[in-house]
Amino acid sequence: ARPLGPDGRKLLEERPIISTNAIDPRALAKDSPPGSFGHAYATFMVKHHFDADDRSPVALVDDEELAYVLLRYRQVHDFWHVLAGLPPTLLGELALKWFELAHTGLPMTALSALVGPLRLSPAQRAKLRAVYVPWALAQGRRTNDLLAVHYEAHFHTPLDDLRAQLHFSPAPK
Repeated sequence: ARPLGPDGRKLLEERPIISTNAIDPRALAKDSPPGSFGHAYATFMVKHHFDADDRSPVALVDDEELAYVLLRYRQVHDFWHVLAGLPPTLLGELALKWFELAHTGLPMTALSALVGPLRLSPAQRAKLRAVYVPWALAQGRRTNDLLAVHYEAHFHTPLDDLRAQLHFSPAPK
């Protein structure tokens, strides 16, 4: 586990929630400059017809702080897709799960990362093993703590600048 820095402590104090009430993707697309993190996120959400409210609430967790961290983990998933440049396809999701496993160590990511490839074609499994898993394992250990990022404050930041600040290299194509 990574030590909790000032950004992570601030998130735990403020506990922002990612929802359509807080972030309207269509408005964000208009308000954020092209090339910015916010514009890329809004474009991703609109293109794939995703809704920030689609994430299920955390259940069966009594610790309020841990419940918020797990909720935040679910809510930032699409931000991570944007940072990684991965599409929400089965192959893209599995590449991101491998990254999440290396980055967070959460056991639930291991199940998806290990069982999910059974649904891929042989060529996709080969690409996952040869291209995405090595990227995900290296990147997951290398990048700053992505759970401690207040993404909402970076919507006007150029996407490449945010990646550089976080020591995050997008997935290979």
